[in-house]
Amino acid sequence: MEQLHEPFLTSDLPGIGGQIRSVPEDFQVEERPLYLPCGSGEHLYLTITKRGLSTPDLVRRLSSALGIKAQAIGVAGLKDARAVTTQMISLQGVSQEQVTGFSVDDTILSVTILGRHRNRLRTGHHAGNRFQLTIREVAGHAAETVPAVLAQLTRRGIPNYFGPQRQGKDGANYQTGAALLHDARRRERMNRNQRIWYLNTYQSFLFNRILARRIDQIDKVFIGDWAMKSDNGACFQVDDMEKEQPRADRFEISPTGILFGSRVSWAGGEPGHIEEAVITEAGATKDTLIAAAKACGFRGERRALRVPLTELEWSLNKKILTLSFHLPPGAYATSVLRELMKPAPTTP
Repeated sequence: MEQLHEPFLTSDLPGIGGQIRSVPEDFQVEERPLYLPCGSGEHLYLTITKRGLSTPDLVRRLSSALGIKAQAIGVAGLKDARAVTTQMISLQGVSQEQVTGFSVDDTILSVTILGRHRNRLRTGHHAGNRFQLTIREVAGHAAETVPAVLAQLTRRGIPNYFGPQRQGKDGANYQTGAALLHDARRRERMNRNQRIWYLNTYQSFLFNRILARRIDQIDKVFIGDWAMKSDNGACFQVDDMEKEQPRADRFEISPTGILFGSRVSWAGGEPGHIEEAVITEAGATKDTLIAAAKACGFRGERRALRVPLTELEWSLNKKILTLSFHLPPGAYATSVLRELMKPAPTTP
């Protein structure tokens, strides 16, 4: 897989290197629920802990074992296969007795019934993830470097890059998305979900390029920026830098980049020039992006250029670094790892 080539926020500090995911237990994720089931309804909510099993594979396994369609199974987020992960699942039209008889093994470690609810669990219906990660064989300078890197990330925020897993094994999913912009016939030959998936990978590619241009200023807001409020995700356009910058310093707001769509607002001022320069360099225009989004039926949105690093704990035992932290929905733990480890970019 192609590694991210995007610049580091902590480029002034060396990478500690090391190995991650030597065993699945080195990458543990606990999904935080946004809400708990109300106690009644046709959807049965569970919490499942799994090892070495991706969320789509879990859904297929549940579908087969319980005799229900995959569409009757709801998840709030996709979790990695090379990990130990805990997440909430909803099952439509399934009894508690059916679930009680579901066997656990070395991949599905535990199943806990939470109760019934009126609606299906949907993507994004969670309050973020708690990560516990182990990096082995880190460099000798880790004792000095790790606290310096984590201090910068805590103060300024984590660069909110999309992770490389979006781009597929050869790192080129975005190229298919780019081609779809100009090829309506090819778009029509794909089903809607496939079309949107590839265009989403192109969205994330362009967003990462915008963030790379602003990496040294991810904690600064400028006139024309669309700033996102940390407490509720609402956006507003900045027209007074001196008034809004103290709020950014307190992490109450953050600048955003565009995920193109049919209705989303583009930035103005210097942030707008950066967004337009990135899409021009990629061979696109606002018109082609908006037209493709209209044809595929997605509106687009703004995404924060940074996210807070919270609930941070870490320890270093010789050459083994263990750290845990919380990230909001849509943020990637790989963004923290790459700032610490600074892997050299490779090409397929």
